Amino acid sequence: MLHTRICDLLEIEHPIINAPMAGVASGALAAAISEAGGFGLIGCSGRSTSPEWLRDQIRIVRERTNRPFGVGFITSTSGLEQQIQVALEERVSAVSHSFADPTPYVEAAHAAGIKVLAQVQKVSHARKVALAGVDAVAAQGTEAGGHTGYHSSLPMVLAVMEVVGDIPVIAAGGIADGRGLAAMLMLGAEGAWIGTRFVASHEASRQDWEKERLVQAGTDDTILVKIYDLVRGSEFPADIGHRVIRNTFVEEWYGREDEALARAEELRAKIEAATRAKDASIASVNAGGGVGLITSVEPAGVILRRIVAEAEDVLRNRPRSLLGE
Repeated sequence: MLHTRICDLLEIEHPIINAPMAGVASGALAAAISEAGGFGLIGCSGRSTSPEWLRDQIRIVRERTNRPFGVGFITSTSGLEQQIQVALEERVSAVSHSFADPTPYVEAAHAAGIKVLAQVQKVSHARKVALAGVDAVAAQGTEAGGHTGYHSSLPMVLAVMEVVGDIPVIAAGGIADGRGLAAMLMLGAEGAWIGTRFVASHEASRQDWEKERLVQAGTDDTILVKIYDLVRGSEFPADIGHRVIRNTFVEEWYGREDEALARAEELRAKIEAATRAKDASIASVNAGGGVGLITSVEPAGVILRRIVAEAEDVLRNRPRSLLGE
């Protein structure tokens, strides 16, 4: 059975964590991941989630499983202080911070007996979070869906491992099956942080048309853009991109960001109307490079267990075949 330091740190069976995607990773998904032996994270954004919503989601998880789980924050968004306090009061097993320096939040979490994870997109970010005293670092490559950086996963994981010392590193970006998990474990990562594959699950808080778009898309269909963030006024750092599935809107406005920004109100209304109309030619659908490996929408627990079984099979047989043993 696969077992790494992340399993010991988070008291879980399998070294898989669901990405805490705001608007996707609610209590239902986090519970399903934890119950299947991984580590479930509820996704929380200051703009879109209230303290009351977060407390409700935490209670949903506890109604469905007695296994460890946590809350992940888009720490660059404003208005998170109350949500973070809820996580501390509820004594979740861990919190994660992304897209901002987690240093101000580490001491209080540790004082409450809560582990702190940090997702980084640059090696310089990894140095900073290591100094902050986080318990694990998720090194996110540009292959990730949604908001991500510009370094590829393989060199990013290796580079982060070089600078954080003995802190466990979790690989994020483009991992959608057991082969990807096995590859990252062989690099030295202690686990996988998986987003897009779990969006195409029954428990993910996305509509059916969005999940079906993931099933239909191939790896060539994703693109890193800024257009949606600029038009919406999203609170992400300037050096963070947004990986989505190509569509007519992206093709029209890619490279015309200044013009789009001048027409932000008009285009924002157009995107909102398209989302309500389930029009994927205009509305954004986040997806990572691993989307081409998704062929169906399934229960999250089924997906997780299959990824683990595939990884175990690869790690058991592939090295033997290469070494001629």
